[in-house]
Amino acid sequence: MSQAELKKALNSTHELEITVTGRKSGRAISLPVWFVHENNKLYLLPVKGSDTNWYKNVLKKPTMQISAGGIKISVEAKPVTDVARVKEIADKFRAKYGTGEVKKYYSKFDVGVEIDLTA
Repeated sequence: MSQAELKKALNSTHELEITVTGRKSGRAISLPVWFVHENNKLYLLPVKGSDTNWYKNVLKKPTMQISAGGIKISVEAKPVTDVARVKEIADKFRAKYGTGEVKKYYSKFDVGVEIDLTA
């Protein structure tokens, strides 16, 4: 799988499927999430911030799978807790999905996740 194939898949969808490992169960848990792709980085914003279960799972085991357009890869999720950086990520989500939509679904903006696609 090439970077170009992944970029094409990301550009053709509004949602990713992420698969994380349950911190208590150890089971694979998959769910759809919104994302922003910019400069070989993916940004994720947990809908309930640090209270979001998939985010808590990533803190325990940062390796996760992302799937878009039939392409599935394993990545390392890096938690973002710096207030200014989280605000930047939230602003990127508002620009992509619309302020009203983000306000409708997201209730807490204290953390984000960054994934380096060049790693």
